[in-house]
Amino acid sequence: MSPVLKRPREKFKLPSKYLLLLLTGLCIGIMVVSFNTNIVNTPLNFVAGYLLVPFQSGISQVGGWFSDKSDQLLELRDVLEENQRLKEEVDKLTIENTRFQQERYELYQLRELLALDNEYSEYEKIGAKVISRDSSNWFSSFVINKGSEDGVQVNCNVMAGSGLVGRVTDVGPGYAKVTSIIEDNYNTSGMLLSTGDHLIVTGDLSQMAEGMIAFSKLVDRDNKAAVGDKIVTSNISDHYLPGILIGYISKIETDANNLTKSGSLTTAVDFEHLEDVLVILELKQTVE
Repeated sequence: MSPVLKRPREKFKLPSKYLLLLLTGLCIGIMVVSFNTNIVNTPLNFVAGYLLVPFQSGISQVGGWFSDKSDQLLELRDVLEENQRLKEEVDKLTIENTRFQQERYELYQLRELLALDNEYSEYEKIGAKVISRDSSNWFSSFVINKGSEDGVQVNCNVMAGSGLVGRVTDVGPGYAKVTSIIEDNYNTSGMLLSTGDHLIVTGDLSQMAEGMIAFSKLVDRDNKAAVGDKIVTSNISDHYLPGILIGYISKIETDANNLTKSGSLTTAVDFEHLEDVLVILELKQTVE
């Protein structure tokens, strides 16, 4: 007969969460008893001190850790808020600086126009803004915001910078199209200011990268023309009033016929940056 095997007795186990709850309750109870009794050096006080001191120390350390983390989070929040404030301040200053630069540039443009207006004070003029241009990098043709309602007519001379830009070639009630002297193969009758000798200024966009256009057919029998001399509009021009500065001779050479000279001149106007112009309302009087 086989022996009967006895099942081993299961040991009682208290779940850890209940154990923790029990110990916590016990500690709290001991603390209450300890704080509400005046008995000194009793076994209860000894047990309470033995159990509570480490517990209180642990709680103190945990509390200190949470306090440090809380302080760090508060500091981080302050830093983030300060960083956001500084970023907004930088953005504001950037906008103000951009506006200041724009206003300074506009003031410079207006001063140029005022000086130009004073230099050619004998002509009635009106200021205008460029509102569009052709697709090239240069203002070889563009549209301004003044038209026939403002007294602008076809062939009105247009100036900017230090001299001649071109002339009006089309006009509407509130706009006008301007063709510049730098337009390819666009001829302007010019004159060497120092001698009165005539020449032809021809638009050449291929030279505009250097800020120059071409001139030709200069009759300079006395060889007085030199680099730096002023070229102005001629009194025999069909469309341009006389004496308006076109530019300065930058290159000059004698032609193969040994009778005339040609070369390049630096324009008096920056044809890469045009925003404001002056339109002379008086037209060149031509003989019919």
